[in-house]
Amino acid sequence: MVVSGFYRSPPVMISGGRVFVFPCIQQIQRISLNTLTLNVKSDKVYTRHGVPISVTGIAQMKIQGQNKQMLAAACQMFLGKSEGEIAHIALETLEGHQRAIIAHLTVEEIYKDRKKFSEQVFKVASSDLVNMGISVVSYTLKDVHDDQDYLHSLGKARTAQVQKDARIGEAMNKRDAVIREANAIQEKVSAQYMNEIEMAKAQRDYELKKAVYDIEVFTKKAESEMAYQLQVAKTKQRIEEEKMQVLVVERSQQIMLQQQEITRKEKDRWLRRLRPSRTTRKELWWTCCWRNCHW
Repeated sequence: MVVSGFYRSPPVMISGGRVFVFPCIQQIQRISLNTLTLNVKSDKVYTRHGVPISVTGIAQMKIQGQNKQMLAAACQMFLGKSEGEIAHIALETLEGHQRAIIAHLTVEEIYKDRKKFSEQVFKVASSDLVNMGISVVSYTLKDVHDDQDYLHSLGKARTAQVQKDARIGEAMNKRDAVIREANAIQEKVSAQYMNEIEMAKAQRDYELKKAVYDIEVFTKKAESEMAYQLQVAKTKQRIEEEKMQVLVVERSQQIMLQQQEITRKEKDRWLRRLRPSRTTRKELWWTCCWRNCHW
């Protein structure tokens, strides 16, 4: 509500609430602060490449009652006008900006990047409508179509491209699958070879260590056998020496016995030469006895 007249200079703007108005000397006018939904249509607008297309957008806008400056500007522009009249003025402004932006873009840019197109329309329209006290709440591109089947052809080309890309992607996936399978087989074979190499290395190391250990064992055995044989030879040699010593002793004893026997025999032989015979002894005995008796 905008109250003007006696004691209301400048006019008082009330966004919601109550106000006392003196009849005849004061005047009250109203302006809608409701959100307006606009269907912005631009039919057969030529794009940058000269292709006519039709674009439909949905815009939400309203007069800001909380911002005093924007509310004052809206009152100056739309006071006493209905919602339909305000919506028509805003719609004409939005459609003009929408047509201007379409003319600077290609069909592909509008069709493929709708978000970018919506942001451009929202930015340009907001900067223009804010001077009227209207803020654009949102803008969304609803539909894009043409009567020349350009988009349909573009869709066919895009579909063909997508199908081509799909076939290429499928072929590449198959190729990658074959490559991955070949790589997997190669890695498997390489891993198997590496495993066999490692096993061979381990076997070689085992054989080398075993050979070293066998050499040490054989060496120890040979040394032990040689030591045993040497000890046996020494023992045999000592036994032989002892036997020889025994033989020497026995031989010495035999020689001594033989020498004693020879000596005894020599003595007996000399004694036999020196002693008389048995008969002579008897005679000597009797003679001695006779002599003794005689004596």
